[in-house]
Amino acid sequence: MHEPKSLPAHEGTRRVAVSRPTILLIAGFGDNASMFAGLQETALADAYHLLPFDLPGFGSPTLDIETTPLESLAEFVAQKAKETGAEIIVAHSVASIIASLAARKPDCPITTILSLEGNITADDAYFSGSAAEYDDPYTFRSAFLKRLSEMADSAPIIKRYRKSVSASDPVALWLLGRDARRFSTEEVPGEVLASAAKVTYLYNPDNCPESTLEWLRKNPMNRIVLPNATHWMSVDQPSLLAEKILAVLQ
Repeated sequence: MHEPKSLPAHEGTRRVAVSRPTILLIAGFGDNASMFAGLQETALADAYHLLPFDLPGFGSPTLDIETTPLESLAEFVAQKAKETGAEIIVAHSVASIIASLAARKPDCPITTILSLEGNITADDAYFSGSAAEYDDPYTFRSAFLKRLSEMADSAPIIKRYRKSVSASDPVALWLLGRDARRFSTEEVPGEVLASAAKVTYLYNPDNCPESTLEWLRKNPMNRIVLPNATHWMSVDQPSLLAEKILAVLQ
């Protein structure tokens, strides 16, 4: 039987005394730590202490934002890395930007980022960036949930994602989305990611916009293709994802 791989939320802020190296896992836009549940039953969880945790506003209490939403979340992640001594982080989608900014902070121990279809170009903010088109968080949330409901008819995996989004804080969702749009127009997320740590990009090309594929062709970054995986590869392909991550880390 597997030994427990994660901590209750109230214990997640304490340094964990485990013999296995810790891997932090953070979810993308509007999602939460539940997206990584499948990894707990894989060989990756035998070799590493997996610590998925909710970001503020997305399963965890919201923050009083003193800078930008991305910077505030990055500080939260950097602090979690310091408390646990984690050097490795798995970041999904827009959380890849958060992990990049966290790794750049002083004394943050993160040296390795495993980016699960993280934002590379502005076109990758196709969900989050749409928040910039709305003047208030509640109108955005309603429109976004309606959009996801329509998508779920042809893509059942969206149903789980919609449930997570519906449980997130509407203001946190809207602010993060608008900030992701801002960041992606002022910076090239792929360049920020590549300069932040040792990076491996895990993706299915079928899920990526052409601008991102073009950037990946032109820029050296260790990358691994997961054929047939959806954007939520930790949900629909946990065993394959675990296998690829183990190959990278060993």
